[in-house]
Amino acid sequence: MKLELLFLPTTDLDATLATYRDLGFEEVWREGDSTAAITLPGSEVQIMLDSNDPTAVAGPMLVVDNVQTFHDARPVALEVLQAPAEIPDGFMATYRDAGGTTIYVLDQSTAG
Repeated sequence: MKLELLFLPTTDLDATLATYRDLGFEEVWREGDSTAAITLPGSEVQIMLDSNDPTAVAGPMLVVDNVQTFHDARPVALEVLQAPAEIPDGFMATYRDAGGTTIYVLDQSTAG
């Protein structure tokens, strides 16, 4: 398991990007006008800013080899918010930990 991204929904991608750039972050990729990833120089962890659903909940995105395997063996304390479902390049499931934090778990099992 690897912490790949911290997911942060936003209502204004450009304004949010500008704020993080002022803090020293660099943009590392972008998908259209609604999603971009930033990172601090020297860090492998990215923050994914997304304006597709500003009501979404912020949380870590963990990459695993297989989401279904993770799901089947997950700790009982993880509440299932969304069972494994197909996404571009793999599968994703969403959970809530005992403290109320949303956790996104994904794999890239179908990436070409």
